[in-house]
Amino acid sequence: MLRTVLSAFTVPEIRKKLLFTAFVLALYRLGAHIPVPGANAAAIESLQEQLGGGGVLQLLNTFSGGSLSRVALFALGIMPYITASIILQLLTVVVPSLEKLQKEGEVGQTKITQYTRFLTVGLAFAQSVGYVFLFRSFSAQAGQELIPEFTFIPVFIIVLSLTAGCIVVMWMGELITQRGIGNGISLMIFASIVAGLPGGIQSWWNSPDQVFKVIMPFLALAIIAAIVFIQEGQRRIPIQYAKRVIGKRMMSGGQTYLPLRVNMAGVIPVIFAASLLAFPATIGQLTGTGWGQDVADFFVAGNAPYLIFEALLIILFTYFYTAVTFNPVDQADNLRKYGGFIPGVRPGRPTAEFLDRILARLTFPGALYLAAVAAIPTLIINQTNADFFFGGTSLLIVIGVALDTMKQLEAQLMMRNYEGYLGR
Repeated sequence: MLRTVLSAFTVPEIRKKLLFTAFVLALYRLGAHIPVPGANAAAIESLQEQLGGGGVLQLLNTFSGGSLSRVALFALGIMPYITASIILQLLTVVVPSLEKLQKEGEVGQTKITQYTRFLTVGLAFAQSVGYVFLFRSFSAQAGQELIPEFTFIPVFIIVLSLTAGCIVVMWMGELITQRGIGNGISLMIFASIVAGLPGGIQSWWNSPDQVFKVIMPFLALAIIAAIVFIQEGQRRIPIQYAKRVIGKRMMSGGQTYLPLRVNMAGVIPVIFAASLLAFPATIGQLTGTGWGQDVADFFVAGNAPYLIFEALLIILFTYFYTAVTFNPVDQADNLRKYGGFIPGVRPGRPTAEFLDRILARLTFPGALYLAAVAAIPTLIINQTNADFFFGGTSLLIVIGVALDTMKQLEAQLMMRNYEGYLGR
């Protein structure tokens, strides 16, 4: 890995892309420390420390690199854009016009990207308003006003600042994708999570539990190795292409394979489950008393009902999102269109049924894997009463983004006849 990075810096074009990526990420982290006007940032950060990192804002605060607890300009992070992308991706299955746009190639994808940006602005505005009222509801718990002047002008300035910050973050992420190395949106989440690594190391080193202090490095390495093993696991379906005539030329057939990953849904099911389970706690915080607080107390993060419902939701969303992103019927039609077939399987409907059967067998262990990775850190915290910095969702994102970025860097080097560690 180190050799690949050093080799990349010897190529001027790749070096410029790497430096540009690092510069944009540095600006992103700078914006995470610029507070918005009108909010008592010190009181909100103090309240977040009282909550111990758990509760309603934990996941979003992690994805924003702690800027949400500081009420910084980039407090919303990139989550509204991710939510908008997921919504548009799901709507392409339901809305025929969007499905038609998706099949129109680059022109259709440009139109869908434009819709995603518009939806991101709307979600960011709505989320900003929600945060303002949520922080106001925390005032009694904090013992002081988190929004000192709760009138239209100060509130509008806070909402406008947070929305504008989200739009800037979205633009910066697209710049990295176009001119840098890797996926800009994923790298920004990666940078936000890794930004808390020094604090996590300090918490581990100062942990009063000596047993946890000793086993933690070995446990982290084991979890990372398991995630890498499953993330890279795939079932390769052999594909044979028959000879065909294109124009006046006879194209010879060839053999390749269709890779079906064990975890085709990625980290999306974990994010979906965590977002849904955050609703009861949000309702409880907004109402403060009554049935809302009872529901919030029942779904406290880390207790048995929370873990059970989280595991069930992750398994459900894994099957759902895999079905959305991979359509066996379309894959079978594309294979038949280009003269490809699976040896021993007839083209058309039998091929679709074969792919669907293989996909169902792969999705089940993949769903169990996601549920286990999401639950294990919580179980460790409950058993040791220690601070486990990287949760399951964070580990999946960090490792997945690192692997994808290194593969893209490796591909850039292979184009210039450099040998890297991934191709060995």
